[in-house]
Amino acid sequence: MSTLDPFVVEVIRHGLSAAAEEMSLVMTRSARSPLLREAGDLSSAITDAEGGLVGQGRDIPIHLGAMAYTIRELLKVCPASGMKEGDAIIYNVGALGGNHLNDVKVARPVFVDGKLIAFALSLAHWPDVGGTWPGSYLARAVDTFQEAIRIPPLPIASSAGVNRPVLDFILANVRDPVSCEGDLMAQLAATTAAERRIREMCEQYGTQTFVDTMARLHDLSEAEMRAAIADLPDGVYEGEDFLDDGGPNGEPSRIHVRIEIRGDEATFDLSGSADKVATFCNTTPFIARSAVVYAARIMSGRDMQQNAGALRPITIITRPGSILEPGWNAAVAAGNHETSMRVVDAIFLAMESVIPEKLSAGGPATSGLLAFAEPMPDQSWRMLYEVHGGGEGARHDRDGCPATRVHLANTSNTPAEVIEANYAIRVERQAIRRDSGGRGRHKGGDGVIRSYRVLAPSMWLTTCVERTVMPTYGLSGGEPGKPYVVTLERDGAREPLAGKANLLLKAGDLVTLEGCGGGGFGDPATRV
Repeated sequence: MSTLDPFVVEVIRHGLSAAAEEMSLVMTRSARSPLLREAGDLSSAITDAEGGLVGQGRDIPIHLGAMAYTIRELLKVCPASGMKEGDAIIYNVGALGGNHLNDVKVARPVFVDGKLIAFALSLAHWPDVGGTWPGSYLARAVDTFQEAIRIPPLPIASSAGVNRPVLDFILANVRDPVSCEGDLMAQLAATTAAERRIREMCEQYGTQTFVDTMARLHDLSEAEMRAAIADLPDGVYEGEDFLDDGGPNGEPSRIHVRIEIRGDEATFDLSGSADKVATFCNTTPFIARSAVVYAARIMSGRDMQQNAGALRPITIITRPGSILEPGWNAAVAAGNHETSMRVVDAIFLAMESVIPEKLSAGGPATSGLLAFAEPMPDQSWRMLYEVHGGGEGARHDRDGCPATRVHLANTSNTPAEVIEANYAIRVERQAIRRDSGGRGRHKGGDGVIRSYRVLAPSMWLTTCVERTVMPTYGLSGGEPGKPYVVTLERDGAREPLAGKANLLLKAGDLVTLEGCGGGGFGDPATRV
């Protein structure tokens, strides 16, 4: 590999990123669910033949971090020797480098001249994957079997085409089979597009050069991460943050991190976090690792290439039986986008006194999810999975932005026009929640307000919102922002809703979400 032309390495690096970007573009242009077409709750990645991440789209960080493990874990149970050109494998189980069960993966091995050289991996959040509650989010699920169908690695396609018996089995266990089938076809098309681009690069530069370049990219990422860690002062730092509930008697659940930095290596010990909780806020250790690597990259302040090599200098410890390693039968639907955010915030709070100029105060580190499920006369369902932002936390040199998303989840909101065209819902209000940001030398950004009027005879609602009890935090003396508020107006009466709940709505109900404000930065008395 010492003879690799550095210019060719850089061209292939960008080619891999472009191929992953094309995968995501194919998905958004051809998927059926508004969640994918409009909000972009999907991610695309390319790995080497061993599963080491080498290319990714500009997608969702929490997905991409976990995808660094997905193919590696798959190969432990599906050896490469059994794979053939044209194959595609579908699965969603958490033990295989997974997220929550709604995140369905399609992996396509890429062969050149009969040799396996890479994988194209597409992840898409399906609107429903079965389970007890429409949309597959059950707030008080006692285990993952209540949440959704668990799909082990199954051959969804081959050179002969789609494996119809497997597809029919999966579609028989979801509530919106038309959308799910359309989304799956988009995933298959996306991985085929990546396969074509990889083969083109091998033809242009040579297969061995392509394979050697992927190995070089891992080394370059390792060097970047080591340099970033070395820039931080050696020492031991501790931080904690809390989920709104899930602890004994409904108390907040603790996420704790102990960070030890020694030279160009770092250890993140999360074993002091809460035990497994009796809600859907547990998460997989792969999601915990994804959150840690994301935070490490942000702390560096560098625009580094994120691939498998960046993991080498980082040791991540979770504790069996904890909220971050609860066992593969635990309920985990919300852990993807709620508990992972608390890991990031705990890390940033640990480093507040060390690198305050690289950090933002607390922001809307939650999905802010309202999931509506509308039963149709033909016994099918329509699912609206809608996420909401809030105010960004302020920084040392500026106010926070209003109405945005932060950290690991960067999906967009669904336009009101799309909602009203596809669902029996009217969006009656969309506005900025004025004065919700925390005070400081620099003020936290303001949150959002959105109201939904139910027009159908009935509607099933899931709320999955953090920062309703524990507000966003300020930094360096800044004040916290206002917390999220979710309310239901029915027959002239208005009542608050829990941040994590399942309930039935009826025609005329009005559900309103008020997004949190960001935390302030610095002493409010010094604001100019």
